[in-house]
Amino acid sequence: EKYAAAGGGKDGIYNGADDNASGVSGLLELGEHFALSLHRLKRSLLFIAFSGEEIGLLGSSYYIEHPKFPAENTIAMINMDMIGRLTGNKLTAIGVGSAKEWEGLIDKSNSGIGLDLTYMDSAFGPSDQTVFFAENIPAVLFFTGLHEDYHTPGDDWQKINAGGEVKVLELIAN
Repeated sequence: EKYAAAGGGKDGIYNGADDNASGVSGLLELGEHFALSLHRLKRSLLFIAFSGEEIGLLGSSYYIEHPKFPAENTIAMINMDMIGRLTGNKLTAIGVGSAKEWEGLIDKSNSGIGLDLTYMDSAFGPSDQTVFFAENIPAVLFFTGLHEDYHTPGDDWQKINAGGEVKVLELIAN
């Protein structure tokens, strides 16, 4: 009803600007950032955009079963799902209990950025980090929170907080 009037309903267009074009654009931005500083990297980084998350974590599950590099060489997974609607400077890091180092690394990475961080220990949830965590790979999900446009045609680019996403990406890059 509310969304049918906005062009929604079963035939509406769900652009998914936050869920999850914000994560994909973040992935591309971080890929470019690290490509320009390869000489400073001490580890290899693999950037992957998974599909099929909404219908059962299909892409991440496939990757774990057919990894590009041996899974035992994967030291961590960082997931960005819905990072485009930073409100009140609040960012949630889900899965910090999967490695004792996460909280300290994230706190240090936030130095000078000033995000208001909330930590959740468990990495289990309805996003791709769960598959890695289930394989004993430390995994964390960065998330700016649910909103009224979640899974609706209202999730459009005009509502993205670009400056807020820059802060989130700066933390992750750090």
